[in-house]
Amino acid sequence: MAKVVKAVILDFDGVVLETISVKRDAFRELFRDYPQHVDRIVDYHMEQGGLSRFKKFEHIYANILHEPLSAEFSARLGERFAELLGESVIRAPYVKGAREFIEQYHCAYDLFIATGTPQEEIDWVIGKLDLAKYFRGVFGSPSSKSQIVARILHDHGLHAEDAIFVGDAINDLVGARDNHIAFAGRVHRSFINPFVGKTVDWLIDDLTQLAGLIRPPD
Repeated sequence: MAKVVKAVILDFDGVVLETISVKRDAFRELFRDYPQHVDRIVDYHMEQGGLSRFKKFEHIYANILHEPLSAEFSARLGERFAELLGESVIRAPYVKGAREFIEQYHCAYDLFIATGTPQEEIDWVIGKLDLAKYFRGVFGSPSSKSQIVARILHDHGLHAEDAIFVGDAINDLVGARDNHIAFAGRVHRSFINPFVGKTVDWLIDDLTQLAGLIRPPD
C-alpha cells in the first residue's frame, strides 16, 4: 500500500541528476598529485556520498595524506573542485523519471532538495536547470543532511510521518533515520549498493518507481 506523505525530500546527485561519475572524476583529478593515494581517496569520496566535500577534505588530509589542512587551503580545494566540474553538472542527464516526477507532482507534494553540494553552487545549478519553481526549498552544505531534514520538518510544520527522503548514499539514510522519516534508497545499477546490511523502507532503480510508493493526503 502506498504511503501517504505531504513532503518529498530529494537528494540531488544520483537522485535528480546522474552526476556521480562526473564528481568522481573531478575528485580524482583534484588529487592527481598523490598517485599512491588517489584510489583510496576516490573510494572514500564514493563511500561518503552526500557528505560535504569540505568534510571529505578534512578526513582525507587527516587520515589518508597525514598532512595539515588549513581553512584557507580547504577553501582553495573547494574552488578548484568547482572549476573542474565547470558546467558538466548541468549537462549531466536526469535520473530516469526524475524530471517527470518533479514536474508532475510538485503540486501534489511539497518538494525539497537536500544535498551535500555547497549552498551557493546548488542554487546556481537549480537556477540553470529552471527547477527552482518546483521546490519549496533547496538546501545544501555546510548543513548536514540530518540538520536539513530537521529544518524542513520544523519550518513547514511537518511531522515525521508526513515526509519521505529519497537518497543514494548512507549519509542520506542517516539524515532520514535521525529524523524518523521514511527512506527510499536509489541504487544505480553501475555502482555498488551502499545500503547492503542496512534497513531501508524501499530500494528503487530510478525515479520512475517513486510515484507508486507514495500518495498525497486525501
